[in-house]
Amino acid sequence: MERKEFRTTIDAPKEKVWHVLWNDATYPKWTAPFGEGSRAETDWKEGSKALFLSADGGGMVSRIAKNRPNEFMSIEHLGFVKNGVEDTTSDEVKQWIGAMENYTLKNDGGKTELIVQMDIAEQYLDYFVKVWPKAFEKVKELSEKS
Repeated sequence: MERKEFRTTIDAPKEKVWHVLWNDATYPKWTAPFGEGSRAETDWKEGSKALFLSADGGGMVSRIAKNRPNEFMSIEHLGFVKNGVEDTTSDEVKQWIGAMENYTLKNDGGKTELIVQMDIAEQYLDYFVKVWPKAFEKVKELSEKS
């Protein structure tokens, strides 16, 4: 597993970017590049369970490890969801249980620097390197609207 960092600067205050990232209405829009119909089922509270699901209902079981509003969100991945069944014990899942996905927002002269750090398995590295810039474009588009 490799920790990879992705960055972008958005011409909007960090409160607005935060809202775009974690709001039920906008989350599916910016995550569409990862999979059309993506959605999150969680209350985003620290310690809460989070299901990150695709249109077919498959996805990931996770936990909100840290939530410091408008500054930092940390998500710990715990397993897969396949056909509505959560898998947190298979050999496939054990390879990456505990992988982290961290979102940091920093003020940058009236703009927001968004930094995403992810633990990524080797076989998915190229995918995320290609898709994160598309997701960032959506976050920027949604955040920079007045």
